Amino acid sequence: MKTFLKISLIVVLSLLALKFLPLVLVGAIAGLLIAAVLGVVGVSLLAALLAALLAVALGLAFALSPIWIPVLIVMGAISLYKKLGDTPAAPPVIAA
Repeated sequence: MKTFLKISLIVVLSLLALKFLPLVLVGAIAGLLIAAVLGVVGVSLLAALLAALLAVALGLAFALSPIWIPVLIVMGAISLYKKLGDTPAAPPVIAA
């Protein structure tokens, strides 16, 4: 008797699933479309935000270039003179 109840319950649930299948499919397709639209809007907002941040960074770099380019030149010259003044270390000796 228990097996008959299980089989009948499975048949009833299968019939209900088939009856509500169009509703579930419409809901799934609508959800996917909404997710796609929100994804496109989100990606475009993210791209616009990154472009704006890049524009601000480039503008700041261009505006401050009279300061940082000479500083880089001086730092490079100091580093070059320090390297030229250093005596090379003796090569390691391999013990036999």
